[in-house]
Amino acid sequence: MVEKTAHISWDNQTSFELPIYNPSLGKQVIDISTLGNLGAFTYDPGFFSTASCESKITYINGEKGILLHRGYPIEQLSEKKTFLDVAYALLYGDLPTKTQSLGFEQKIKDNAGVDASFTNILQALPKNAHPMGMLISLVGALSAVHNINYDLNCVEHREKACIELIAKLPTLAAMCYRHSIGAECIAPDLSLNYAENFIYMLFGDKPSNTIAKALDVIFTLHADHEQNASTSTVRLAGSTGTDPYAAVAAGIAALWGAAHGGANEACLKMLQEIGDISKIPEYLSKAKDKNDPFRLMGFGHRVYKNHDPRATVMRKICHDVLDSIHAHNDPLFKLAMELERIALMDNYFVERKLYPNIDFYSGITLSAVGIPTNMFTVIFALARTSGWVSQWFEMTSSSLKIGRPRQLYTGEQERTVAI
Repeated sequence: MVEKTAHISWDNQTSFELPIYNPSLGKQVIDISTLGNLGAFTYDPGFFSTASCESKITYINGEKGILLHRGYPIEQLSEKKTFLDVAYALLYGDLPTKTQSLGFEQKIKDNAGVDASFTNILQALPKNAHPMGMLISLVGALSAVHNINYDLNCVEHREKACIELIAKLPTLAAMCYRHSIGAECIAPDLSLNYAENFIYMLFGDKPSNTIAKALDVIFTLHADHEQNASTSTVRLAGSTGTDPYAAVAAGIAALWGAAHGGANEACLKMLQEIGDISKIPEYLSKAKDKNDPFRLMGFGHRVYKNHDPRATVMRKICHDVLDSIHAHNDPLFKLAMELERIALMDNYFVERKLYPNIDFYSGITLSAVGIPTNMFTVIFALARTSGWVSQWFEMTSSSLKIGRPRQLYTGEQERTVAI
């Protein structure tokens, strides 16, 4: 893996050699883990140029707009495979055979139910609380219920915990919604597939094939995304040896922010703020003004400097759903489509490659299906759980090393406390 070394020196001292790793895909990586022994650390706020781990799960090339899960392009996975097939690949390394797929789906169904005590936990929370706050509470409670005989050193226990989390998140997510509207929770229907069952637990009706397919694709497109903020949080929490239920609860908390999982919710709020097609030019001008606090949500991406490959898939799914429910004439959706059209013709956005991202289309799609805005990030968490547990499982399957970032200290030097 190490084919050459980098040389670093300072204060006119002898040059030190640092190994350079060659990944199977992507940029070379300089191993700086021994720098601390040499009297120095690197400074990288936001971890823009730091690899925090080694992983075989997901690869992103932001310049070329490529997203691979276990080597499989996201476009092919979303078209040819179900979300649970993708979750299986993330967890085990390869897409399942037909027999493995059926077996994995059955395990998910067998573990979809939750203890009756979770209803009591929900009843203690206000109905107008944000569903993400509710979900953090419920997933944290999984740790209390399922951690009694859990052994981190037992691979079967770790695998079972991963399956339980993938299985139970739709049930817990639906419970949050039902509580928010003051309705009875609906138990899982084991005759339905993963996406169908989630919609059923939300609304009490089986969805159309188009809507079920759309939701399954949304799950797939959000399943994993390399070492983003929430995934890094799951890994950092998990590095302490905590169980995956607690680590995933930490990941959900990290996902909640508008700069991360809350982006599609923020996108819908932006459209509601614009309000009318006639105001689009005004708001595009505001977006270009650095002194104006308005930001065009759902356009551009921190990682993708070209197009977001997930957005290409999501755009088609979005229009399929709008066609199926005859929603193209809805004012909000007409506004979104016109904003997309104008922005893609505006040199300011084109030159900066600020193309519509997955949040733009997924928010519109979920809204069209009838899912309230405050549930968007919950659905993101539901889907991303498959990636979180896979990343956690990979990490705990090797030598576990606790995460311990360093800092650039700029505070006071040592001083004496006055009497």
